Amino acid sequence: MDENVKVTIGGALRVHRLGFGAMRLCGRHVWGWPHERENATRVLRRAVELGVNFIDTADAYGPHVNEEQIAEALHPYPSGLVLATKGGATRPGPQEWRRDGRPAHLREACEGSLRRLRLERIDLYQLHGVDPRVPFEEQIGTLRDLRDEGKIRFVGLSNVDVGQLQKAERIVEIASVQNNYNVGNRTSEPVLEYCESRGIVFIPYFPLDAGDIEALDVLRPVAEAHGVTVFQVALAWLLHRSPAMLPIPGTSSVSHLEQNVAASDITLASEECAALDPAGMAGTR
Repeated sequence: MDENVKVTIGGALRVHRLGFGAMRLCGRHVWGWPHERENATRVLRRAVELGVNFIDTADAYGPHVNEEQIAEALHPYPSGLVLATKGGATRPGPQEWRRDGRPAHLREACEGSLRRLRLERIDLYQLHGVDPRVPFEEQIGTLRDLRDEGKIRFVGLSNVDVGQLQKAERIVEIASVQNNYNVGNRTSEPVLEYCESRGIVFIPYFPLDAGDIEALDVLRPVAEAHGVTVFQVALAWLLHRSPAMLPIPGTSSVSHLEQNVAASDITLASEECAALDPAGMAGTR
């Protein structure tokens, strides 16, 4: 992994611009433990061996399982490894995702993440999604208080628009935003552009559209020209798109992990990037 391709979170945490999203290490539907529990250990340790030093998770993944997997595989953590987790989502069942932004719940969620990850302070703690039933100021204010108490270092947001991001900035410094974004889904383009202008790290989740990115025909000639996969091209494009970008492709396969990490070494020509812009992609899916 190219040592020069890095991004800084909160002005202090410098990490490689290709991280790892650990969600897929859980069982089916991101629920419970996988059948082969040792595989998660192999994948996580291999990610660190390859130079990945940013790992994203959430208390809702499992729920709780994913954070425990990370601690079991990597604690005591190597120097420079940055862990990001999220709170504010609950899982009543395998295919159910709900939001709970009550201050009491966010505090409980943060304390639980600290215990499971075996940390005294979480590097980056992100609101998993805004709860419309709870005053926005109370949700963000709770994260500010947790930061001031030394339980989290930096505050991040997920699943927000520009207006919500600006409103949150008036309450606490925002270090990152994690939204759905990839070469085929750019609905969060305004958020990305705002983050870039403000020095906020943008973390695109579903950077490969859960594998569906393969359906974009426009990626194939670029992949063939470089002798790589369409998935690697999609990741390389994200890294080229903005210096604020920190993709977190996830996988439960060591070989796929190695392919993803290798994408950081791909250099796309300007004409290739132009072919992947919205105008060039029109009608290609």
